[in-house]
Amino acid sequence: MSTYQIAALGRGSTRLGRLRGLIRGRCVLIVAGSVVAVTVLTAVFAPLIAPYDPNAVDPTAVYQPSSSAHWLGTDDAGRDILSRLLYGARSSLLAPALVTLTAGLVGTALAVSAAWLGGWYDRLVSALLDIVFGFPGLILAVVVAAMFGAGLTVAVVTLSVAYLPFIGRVVRSAALRERQLPYVSALRMLGVSGRRICLRHLTPNLLPLVLVQIATSYGYALLDVAAFSFIGLGVQPPTAEWGLMVANGSTGILAGRPEQSLYAGVVIVVFVIACNLLGGSLSQRLLGDNR
Repeated sequence: MSTYQIAALGRGSTRLGRLRGLIRGRCVLIVAGSVVAVTVLTAVFAPLIAPYDPNAVDPTAVYQPSSSAHWLGTDDAGRDILSRLLYGARSSLLAPALVTLTAGLVGTALAVSAAWLGGWYDRLVSALLDIVFGFPGLILAVVVAAMFGAGLTVAVVTLSVAYLPFIGRVVRSAALRERQLPYVSALRMLGVSGRRICLRHLTPNLLPLVLVQIATSYGYALLDVAAFSFIGLGVQPPTAEWGLMVANGSTGILAGRPEQSLYAGVVIVVFVIACNLLGGSLSQRLLGDNR
């Protein structure tokens, strides 16, 4: 075989590998995006889909197995598990969305302003982000809950603060690199104000990175919100929420009825995995991450 044929064969295998990677990445994006989209639609249309009132207690139907009347069975209060899962998607998805959006907006504003202004302000913002990054969010939630009481608002506010470094630190590093690009120097030479450069040029160019960070952080935020509800600091009974359902079903596990905790836990795990895969696929497509 000639050198030319060997080189051509190598190029062909490289192209085939790239094609397989592209197809695989697209399939992951489609599957993960479909899981997220279906879950969101389920939460939106829960009142139309759920067969029962999620809080309707039926003492005569306690721990009923799966049947045509109750597809996933009932819990220790005779409530339909499927209905509670569908309604629970609302608070389970809304709280992480508020957390990641708040952390994304505030973190991006702090990061861009710190990278642009520099000096003592940059050092102050970096120090604050490092302090928050090293402080466990769960401990912060316990302190805040002790001061203001438990509830969904406490969980959202606490986690929004805890997630600031996850977005702010990454965006700040990217903003520092972006500030050194020639187009920024050209805009400054033309007399464009720093505020306009940051709002009209710097921040939009960083938007793909921010979106990837939000998508990646969303799954972890959902886990944290579920953990808050599990230990009693988040959503309070009888509201349907996935983390709270896992906690409420723990007594049923000892009685040989793990359905409530099992189904809620499976839903959480599947959705978090889908969010992580979606974030990875968006990273490859928006940021050109070919690792």
